Amino acid sequence: MATYQYRCAGCGSFDVIRPIGRALAEEPCGSCTGPARRVFTAPMLARTSAPLARALHAQEASAHEPRVVTDVPPARRRPTPPTDPRQAGLPKR
Repeated sequence: MATYQYRCAGCGSFDVIRPIGRALAEEPCGSCTGPARRVFTAPMLARTSAPLARALHAQEASAHEPRVVTDVPPARRRPTPPTDPRQAGLPKR
């Protein structure tokens, strides 16, 4: 849903909520029922949160400026097998 702004010559501005792309050129004013023309305004944009902005920036930068790897990452140690033979029959993770 989108918010569209209309201006009545006698009553002033008011907003109408409609599905995107369904705005009419004129709407009846809610106060005087006279014709009100649509006013084109900037879209209502919300500010992105800081963590999301950092993640989006890192994602965008990685396409053009990938990080250079200088070392091989350390190998993960495998868990030692249990010494109790009864534990061998348990499900593995």
